[in-house]
Amino acid sequence: MSTDSDSRHDSDNGIDPDVFRDDDDRISPLWLERLRAFLSAGRADDLAMVMAPLHAADIGDVLESLDADERLMLVRLLGERFDYSALTEVDESVRTQMMEALPNAEIARGVAGLDSDDAVFILEDMEQVDLDEVLAKLPTFERLSLKRSLDFPEDSAGRRMLTDFIAIPPFWTVGQTIDYLRREHDLPDEFYQIYVVDAAYSVLGTIALDKFLRAPRSTPIAALMNTNLMLVDANEDQEEVARDFERYDLIEVGVVDESKRLVGVLTIDDIVDVIHEEADEDIKLLAGVGDEDISDSTLYTVRSRVPWLVVNLIAAVAVSMVIGLFNATIEQMVALAVLMPIVASMGGNAGTQTMTVTVRALSMRELDGRRLRRLISREMVVGLTNGVIFAVLIGLVTWLRFNNIELGAVIAAAMVINMAVAGTAGILIPLTLDKFKADPAIASAVFVTTITDIVGFLAFLGIAGLWFGLF
Repeated sequence: MSTDSDSRHDSDNGIDPDVFRDDDDRISPLWLERLRAFLSAGRADDLAMVMAPLHAADIGDVLESLDADERLMLVRLLGERFDYSALTEVDESVRTQMMEALPNAEIARGVAGLDSDDAVFILEDMEQVDLDEVLAKLPTFERLSLKRSLDFPEDSAGRRMLTDFIAIPPFWTVGQTIDYLRREHDLPDEFYQIYVVDAAYSVLGTIALDKFLRAPRSTPIAALMNTNLMLVDANEDQEEVARDFERYDLIEVGVVDESKRLVGVLTIDDIVDVIHEEADEDIKLLAGVGDEDISDSTLYTVRSRVPWLVVNLIAAVAVSMVIGLFNATIEQMVALAVLMPIVASMGGNAGTQTMTVTVRALSMRELDGRRLRRLISREMVVGLTNGVIFAVLIGLVTWLRFNNIELGAVIAAAMVINMAVAGTAGILIPLTLDKFKADPAIASAVFVTTITDIVGFLAFLGIAGLWFGLF
């Protein structure tokens, strides 16, 4: 394959092979084809040339676009020129597959130059034996820093924090601090505020960079610092920390351990990732698809979805048993079989709407006592009101279609009952699950759908049997 001749041919057609993304913001097939040509030919320098301008997130997209063998070949050919921070930007299945295939010595070399939060993110899912081997190959300070972060609970602030920060004593001046920042080379590449600490590394105050840069050199740090501290515990759940960032419009916050010693910082870029991950997790759990990614294998995806499909099957069997109680009623009036899915479907959709609002409010911790009572009463009234509206509509449609006003009245009554129950179930089921410390995002949909189906069929077929004397 002649890359040079292809490039000339593509340029003649108005296509630039150096353009990474196309008009749809996807990786250009031509660019990817060119990369694969370099891979197959083992042209490491050319690979480095086309990969060098890319951000870590773009490199992550490239890795996900390649086959498993091609990913490893890319890493090996680039060697020290491969940016390991790209592994924080890929699906978990891709990252795990690559980490299992790469030698521990290579992983240790790759993470050695990363920020501590990125290194922890990459290493935290490794088997303990492999993790110990990787840590043993790192310099002492980096090893201890990473080990301390990895000792904190999963999904905690301690796992997400960056262990590099600027800490100074309160008796310095602005001038001394500036000289220190200019002189020291082992400092964070980016930071948003300076932390003032005592000898035990307890935080006394913080100084925002804008305030610091405007102060005269002779200004004492103690006179400049803000003592109204906003700090988070290293063991605090990352989702709770994300809410603090949102509530107080934070850019950076210090992280302290059990002894209130400053051990790291969390920045807004980390929290954006947390918010994305938590929202992604909740959406998947609502649909019962677990933590699967697009890159997961077919077998893993099947195994991930089967448990909740089994639960749905059990629920469907329960609903079918309810319908079976009315076989004789349905046989005497075939129109009932045509109409009964409408009642169940409308109830299910209404319940899902209420459930989604409730689960979202629970996840955002928005339901205090007053707002909780208001939400419950509102959703019950909304369910009843919608029930009346759609009861009138479906009642008229049924009357005109089957020329039977009584049948229209029956389905209207059933619609009111099921929509009211749907609104109530859609809020009470997530609240109940949350009270019993179960994640409402996981199981609410199954329970709400099952209840609205059962109530819908019972109400419609039961009222019809009584009204028309079919029992």
